[in-house]
Amino acid sequence: MAGTLYLCATPIGNLEDITYRVLRTLKEVDLIAAEDTRNSIKLLNHFDIQTPMTSYHEFNKIEKAYQLVSKLKEGKNIALITDAGTPGISDPGEDIVRICYEEGVEVTSLPGAAACITALTMSGRSTRRFAFEAFLPKDKKERNSVLEELKNETRTIILYEAPHHLLKTVKELLDVLGDRELTVCRELTKKHEEKIQTTFSALLSYYEEREPRGEYVLVICGKSREELVKEQQSAWEEMTIEEHMAHYESQGIDHKEAMKLVAKDRGVSKRDIYQYLVK
Repeated sequence: MAGTLYLCATPIGNLEDITYRVLRTLKEVDLIAAEDTRNSIKLLNHFDIQTPMTSYHEFNKIEKAYQLVSKLKEGKNIALITDAGTPGISDPGEDIVRICYEEGVEVTSLPGAAACITALTMSGRSTRRFAFEAFLPKDKKERNSVLEELKNETRTIILYEAPHHLLKTVKELLDVLGDRELTVCRELTKKHEEKIQTTFSALLSYYEEREPRGEYVLVICGKSREELVKEQQSAWEEMTIEEHMAHYESQGIDHKEAMKLVAKDRGVSKRDIYQYLVK
């Protein structure tokens, strides 16, 4: 019988946030795979957990995943933990989970702390729909592509950022997204936890005289649907009706359906478009 991979959520700051189920599992499994063993040993020592530990991180995530899966196939049970929070969220955990499915190995997740959800629920922003982007890509081209995608995002946006990159990222967000409202969450669940409802421009001013410290979660308001519709209508109105029709017909849409779409884009009746084209 193959073993099971347990994705164990660990505290993001306050050690009391660990669950009884995670503690029991960490004591009972054969091996713990940790993102940083030097960091995780503090957690294990605090709860007197003696289970052997091995490293599983971004730089060995594929080769080591297959080694761990081999142990799982032998019947070993393995717990995966990250430095803080839920494995698989903005860390290499997703790769070993994928490989486990490919190899027919059982995976289960033991829920607990996650910085993105913790910040969202206390942010005072809309929680019904949200887009989690974690850290923006380091590659400039990919980063710009993601920022452009976020420009018209109507859902609440959640980003992670390190203190030494915070101001650069906020300036980029201001340039691309405009001066949005957001809640800045810092040092979640820790003694100096801080939440600030602000705007990009006000945040930059706030940190002109302060050095950013701690890990940040930015919970950013999405663009309103009304604003998005106005911008789209404005873009269509810059086209002639003939150009607008050609836009749809070039996609293989027939003349009648194209008239309907043009009318809808411009907020007028199909009859108005028909009469214009006839004339």
